[in-house]
Amino acid sequence: MSRRSKRRGKRETIDHRDRWMITYADLITLLLIFFVIMYAMSNLDSSKYDVVTQSLQNTFNASDSILELGEGLGEKPGQTITETPPSEVQGEDPSNDPSDTGTATPDDDNKPLTEREEQFRSQEQELQNLFNVITQYIEDNKLENQIFVADKPQGLSITLSDRFLFDQGQAALKDGAAPTLSKLASLFRDLNTVVSIEGHTDNIPVGANSTYKDNWELSGERALSVLRFFLDTEKLNPDGFQYAGYADTRPTGDNTTAAGRQKNRRVEITVLRQLQP
Repeated sequence: MSRRSKRRGKRETIDHRDRWMITYADLITLLLIFFVIMYAMSNLDSSKYDVVTQSLQNTFNASDSILELGEGLGEKPGQTITETPPSEVQGEDPSNDPSDTGTATPDDDNKPLTEREEQFRSQEQELQNLFNVITQYIEDNKLENQIFVADKPQGLSITLSDRFLFDQGQAALKDGAAPTLSKLASLFRDLNTVVSIEGHTDNIPVGANSTYKDNWELSGERALSVLRFFLDTEKLNPDGFQYAGYADTRPTGDNTTAAGRQKNRRVEITVLRQLQP
């Protein structure tokens, strides 16, 4: 009786130790199934992917924008994506689809310009003509070191050096400046835009004996002198002008050098762009 009990106990002990293999086998089986599923999902059907991509492209190209009060992506909700786009089934060329708003038509080139577009083109042509005339005048009169013209985003800028217009520290126009200002006045007479006149100085304070309080007053008076010439001498319409003095707050040169300070002492006349594209 004693031997049987020992044998049975030994056998039961051995059976208990081997039970972990069942759990291990189950785990290996589950891992195998998991990797098989992952492998199956990783194989992309390229043909079906191309069909879906083509269908989405056709849908978005043929739709009207909701922001432009269109009908969105489609009139019929729940449309089914087929493996072959409708245009290919019927043998049609997608480029001939009249609903494709992204394709340019010959009528676009012949479309008449709007009133604003006509005004903008007229303005740009006027500024270009003005630029050419002033450039030619500067070359003919050897004024390259005194007058500079540039086409800037805000308009056509004509920069006049203070040596050309004024005596040092003064705001009264020199007699030699009259012919050039008269030429500019003749060009401004028929302009349908605003002309801005701005005075600028360097950062050197005005002298103790100056009639002007500071550079702000000096720059403003210089701009006003040019404006007075256009209005009083040339009789231009005051509604087409504005002026301002900026002292030394908008330098174009280095105020630590004599050449830079000379560049900063200037009057800028800008024919403003009233319209933007």
